Amino acid sequence: MALSKEKAIQKARQDLAERLGVSESDIETQTVVDADFPDTALGASVADEMSGQMITPGWRIKLRAKDQMFEYRANKHNLRLYNHEGANYRV
Repeated sequence: MALSKEKAIQKARQDLAERLGVSESDIETQTVVDADFPDTALGASVADEMSGQMITPGWRIKLRAKDQMFEYRANKHNLRLYNHEGANYRV
């Protein structure tokens, strides 16, 4: 099932709320911008993952919670949490 920009934002907010143990209402959407990523893993591959090396369009979603910024990267096929505590996560 393909993700729309709105659905990707919603899923990112839900994921972050679960990870942090907070309510979704405690999460602020800071920015959502169109972006081109360097590969099909949206520049956020997880350990031992291979991805196609091609420019992949999507969205960079920045959320704020607990006085911290969190970056999600998404396109119609993927949603990933980027560089959270030194690692990337596939959602």
